[in-house]
Amino acid sequence: MVLIALEHLTKSYDQPAVRDISLSLEKGRILSLLGPSGCGKTTLLRLVAGLEQPDQGRVVFDGKDITDLAPHRRQFGFMFQEFALFPHRRVFDNVAFGLQMQKKEPAEVRRRTEAMLDLVGLSKLGHRRVDEISGGERQRVALARSLAPEPGLLMLDEPLGSLDRALRERLMLDIRAILKKLGITSIFVTHDQSEALAVADTIAVMNRGRIEQIEPPERLYLQPKTLFVARFLGFRNLLPGRTTADGGIQTELGRMYPEAKPTAPGAAVTLVIRPEAAYPVDKSGPAGTEPLFTGKIVTRLFTGQCYRITVVSDKGPGLTFDLPIDQPPPPVGGTIRLVLQPHKMVVIESKIPA
Repeated sequence: MVLIALEHLTKSYDQPAVRDISLSLEKGRILSLLGPSGCGKTTLLRLVAGLEQPDQGRVVFDGKDITDLAPHRRQFGFMFQEFALFPHRRVFDNVAFGLQMQKKEPAEVRRRTEAMLDLVGLSKLGHRRVDEISGGERQRVALARSLAPEPGLLMLDEPLGSLDRALRERLMLDIRAILKKLGITSIFVTHDQSEALAVADTIAVMNRGRIEQIEPPERLYLQPKTLFVARFLGFRNLLPGRTTADGGIQTELGRMYPEAKPTAPGAAVTLVIRPEAAYPVDKSGPAGTEPLFTGKIVTRLFTGQCYRITVVSDKGPGLTFDLPIDQPPPPVGGTIRLVLQPHKMVVIESKIPA
């Protein structure tokens, strides 16, 4: 069931910030608005919240037009990067604040507050002041406070942006688990693709006030439809080329045959080779049927999860790949022979701008 629908939302300041955006979100689902600074994702969130009014379009929640409804009457929850907590109050009092504003009975306030603190793993810290706990614990307090009043929709604006990477990676999984357990419909704004991929059920990639692509995380990663999306997801191996009559793509590195065939011969396209598309083979081994890429390693980085290498050949541009750690590649300056897997290539029917 669709809980919230945005219909042709448009908003301009000195220049357009949101341009004719329409989308819908089903109850209990998590939508991520993903994009760089200035792409319009926070403006769109503010339009949903009622903190800004659209120039055109409307916001429909549970079948009712709420475009002109005041923010406090929408009964939505908010969670922000800067926490917005009362630093000298106890953790318990911060979580209870929204319930007290709703004039709930004291017994209900205590029951609900204790339940939320237990949900976010802070049941033993209710007596502590907010300025006495860590940044990660404060973010859990902010989440508990936003969930306590049982909002119809929860909006999270860069909620993990101020935390270090290790803590972000732990909390983003916890946040998803908590939201799914409660069945809370949510809109999650972020510029970090790893957060969006981990937390969301659906990701809308935004660029210059428009949605470039909206897909479930797996489909978005496996099939980016525009160069902007491919680049923003971190793909570096972007080869311009032309489709051929036999279903291949002619590139600087030779003819490639991706598993997903291009639509028509002679079209200008870009071939995206995902970083996990390559695996090393012995220099003297058979070529097989899959394309080979041989070159010199110019960078070699051990990330803990993979070896990230950049390989340059004499035919054209260098390519960057992530190789498994159980088979270390040669050092910088060494030569490597790689098989490129066709099912890990994507065809985008547009050129890389000059």
